[in-house]
Amino acid sequence: MERNWAGNLTYRARQVVHPASVDELREVLAGDGQFRALGTRHSFNDLADTDGTLIATDRLPVHVDVSSAPGAVRCTGATRYGDLAPVLHRQGLALANLASLPHISVAGAVATGTHGSGDGIGSLATAVRGIGLVTPGGELRKLVRGDADFAGAVVHELRKLVRGDADFAGAVVHLGALGVVTSLELDVEPTYDVAQAVYESPAWDAILADLDAVTGLGTSVSIFTRWSRTDVADQLWVKQRLPFDTDAAERRRAVVERLGAHPATQARHPIIGLPADACTEQLGAPGPWFERLPHFRLGFTPSAGAELQSEYLVPRADAVAALEAVRGLADRIAPLLQVCEVRTVRADDLWLSAAYGVDVVALHFTWVRDEPAVTALLPAIEAALPATARPHWGKVSTLPGDEVRRRYPRWDDFAALRARFDPEGRFRNAYLARLGL
Repeated sequence: MERNWAGNLTYRARQVVHPASVDELREVLAGDGQFRALGTRHSFNDLADTDGTLIATDRLPVHVDVSSAPGAVRCTGATRYGDLAPVLHRQGLALANLASLPHISVAGAVATGTHGSGDGIGSLATAVRGIGLVTPGGELRKLVRGDADFAGAVVHELRKLVRGDADFAGAVVHLGALGVVTSLELDVEPTYDVAQAVYESPAWDAILADLDAVTGLGTSVSIFTRWSRTDVADQLWVKQRLPFDTDAAERRRAVVERLGAHPATQARHPIIGLPADACTEQLGAPGPWFERLPHFRLGFTPSAGAELQSEYLVPRADAVAALEAVRGLADRIAPLLQVCEVRTVRADDLWLSAAYGVDVVALHFTWVRDEPAVTALLPAIEAALPATARPHWGKVSTLPGDEVRRRYPRWDDFAALRARFDPEGRFRNAYLARLGL
């Protein structure tokens, strides 16, 4: 019996196959029936489920190549960020950002628009400059961002190279609807260090009075709260890229003072009461980017483990109203909540990105694993949030498909793209059907 990472979902698939090469993958897709790709199983809904065949990517090769093109790394889709990052660092390279946990695969994170935090940093999908996949018809396809420049070896490996393809922005965040991603090229930059500090008990009124100042405290900022109190949040995590100049440090001290917050004197877990052993190093100690930007370490179970997650991303202009709406539901939210995290993501042009066209603030909920109670509460949260809120594709939501579609200006373009890549609907499943795909 196959289950997802959190254990809340049992997959309905008739069979699970584990191809060990792209050729074996293509042989699988030559068969009949419905298919979906299954990565590190970090989705909390049935996005990856099917009544047909699940194609697990866990035995596909994991390979990282930093020699394909300047300023880029090429990796196989099954590669986890926790495996990719140390290789890059040893080569003197880095990614612009990472998600809160390094356990997720690059392909799965990109397909769902997964993100870290930072006013000036896009989702993980914005690092993609090229994507290679096997379509439902077994064809090898390559789509490349218009400004990308790749070595000839990449061109020869794939049957079809579409340089600066008009479909690129639609194919990056793709919900697994276009095929199985086998390779990605990602933007890289010189490696850098980050220091992480945690502040406790920032006042909500002060946060909401100048949210921009709070989210601008560092390169990556997260606010954590259990909503057990509505006057103060639990913690404020600030990850700062180094070097950090004296003027910026003074501005931070002033903002933290206005918030009434105080520095933590020992390492903290985002969920109050859990040991901090699983978390990346704090207390201002500098370290490599990949050992600070995630909240959790690769060798540990991240977050709580037994949990559900929901997330809604709203334009910055609507962020204070969204937080006030959630604060107004605190008495209903708190009994089911392990922790709520507030983060920021820079705007992008990827059709199904929750940050499409606008800078966003993300409201993330880590729930206790009581799905009936959580799904009974979500409609109240969704009704209270601004109508601009976009749910994360891999997490639990109850918004109807037509309402989700309305919030994406390029939805019809993506539907047409999916129809061209999968005209027979072989990668269609119940999740996509609810969205009208």
